Amino acid sequence: MKSLQLLFRVAAGAALLAALAVQAKPLVFCSDASPEGFDPGLWDSASTNTVTHQIFQGLVGFKRGSTELEPALATRWEIAPDARSITFELRQGVRFQTTAFFKPTREFNADDVLFTFQRFIDPQHPFNKAFPANFIYPSNLGLAKLIAGIDKLDGHHIRFRLRQPNVTFLANFAMAWAGIHSAEYGAQLLREGRARQINNQPVGTGPYRFKSYAKDDVIRLEANPDYWGPPQRTEKLIFAISREPNVRVQKLLAGECHVAAALRDVDLASLDKRPDVVKVAKAPALNISYLSFNLRKPPTDQRLVREALDIAIDRDSIFKALFPRGDALQAVSAFPPAIPGYNKALKNEYNPARARALLAEAGFAQGLDIELWALPVTRPHNPNGQLMAQLIQQDWARIGVRASIKTYEWGEYLKRANNGEHSVYMSGWAGETGDADEFLTPNLSCAANTTGVKFCNREFEALIDAARVTPDADKRRQLYELAQVVFKRERPWIPMAHSSVYIPMRRDVQGLVMSPNGSVDFENVYRD
Repeated sequence: MKSLQLLFRVAAGAALLAALAVQAKPLVFCSDASPEGFDPGLWDSASTNTVTHQIFQGLVGFKRGSTELEPALATRWEIAPDARSITFELRQGVRFQTTAFFKPTREFNADDVLFTFQRFIDPQHPFNKAFPANFIYPSNLGLAKLIAGIDKLDGHHIRFRLRQPNVTFLANFAMAWAGIHSAEYGAQLLREGRARQINNQPVGTGPYRFKSYAKDDVIRLEANPDYWGPPQRTEKLIFAISREPNVRVQKLLAGECHVAAALRDVDLASLDKRPDVVKVAKAPALNISYLSFNLRKPPTDQRLVREALDIAIDRDSIFKALFPRGDALQAVSAFPPAIPGYNKALKNEYNPARARALLAEAGFAQGLDIELWALPVTRPHNPNGQLMAQLIQQDWARIGVRASIKTYEWGEYLKRANNGEHSVYMSGWAGETGDADEFLTPNLSCAANTTGVKFCNREFEALIDAARVTPDADKRRQLYELAQVVFKRERPWIPMAHSSVYIPMRRDVQGLVMSPNGSVDFENVYRD
């Protein structure tokens, strides 16, 4: 009888899958930029993370629409009382994706976790020797110094040991960069002398698997038939790369794409007129846009110059031009007010007269020449980098600063900025955890400053280090408030905006839930 019941269940399941396949409609996402690659550990841009997040999964994840952690490739975890180790129990029955270039012979296990994280922390790892790479986010976290060791306890239990307590460490395993690779696939690539292909031909455990990529044009993903979670009702997931926001709007209205990357305020007016076709999801995201100074070369290596450039900017006028709907906030500190530890006492200042006096004190009474790099992609917190640059250029001209505006293609822009070729460049950040450390450590710690281009301040470092090891929530908030005082005094950034994020979609799209950082997760999203 039991075998007969099993046959009925199998037949019913097969019938359901067949029915879903018949009615499945392709889903096209109009993306705002090309991915830099497909290895999640190598990149930290939002556009790349949106792609890799569909393919890869971490040990833990975020509950949809929140910063709350939930099981993913680990079913449970235990944090030591001293916050110096975390032990994970790994999910069984998970298989890596079968693709045209790889067929797994075993299920996911602790070896895959070891392979993924040893690449981040061990320069002598065989794969790192075959494919030397800069893991941006792990490097900025100082991961190699933070992790004392990784212990494979058995095939489905693994322990991370830390050199010092860290009350924020668990959330890292839910972030895009911590997506788990297949050790078996890595070994295959090594044998074939093709280690670099790990960035071009990805293999993960997620709901969608990689099919093809036409550079700067289209990425094709397909539902993973071996996925450990529910089968996807969308069989074909397509990323159509459309850099211009107005083009994305037109494609959405024409039905050429069904979901679009976050839009600017000014683009929403045309969508407001078509509620019969399009709906818009909105969230006040955990994000920030800012201007980052090169702290290695003159004149922005001088604090007085940085302060002068900051207080010369008329943010009120800029916001009227860039955020006409009025639901963006002027950024004052390094993270949004919604995050615990935000220092409410800090304020922005607009004072061109004092800015001129500061320049004179710094030795630039006759003004100075400087390059200002304009963001080449649109972001909710910076919807028009070129316009922002032009408005700032006008403000700086009033204090004798002659700014020339430059920009590059997105990948080239990031590469040149990381090399320190800029004086001032536009950047931004979006958080996932709702914790101040996620904004401060990857961007403003000494670990993130290997070349002298970025911020490294011992007083600031001591405060965020102390906050990271402190379980007392009130004390952590106080430490972060003090750290922001140092940040505001030293001015490594000019904070600009925290914005709402608008994700437009066709009315037949179901199941899409926005994340607090404004990213898009297509698991269980479909068109009815």
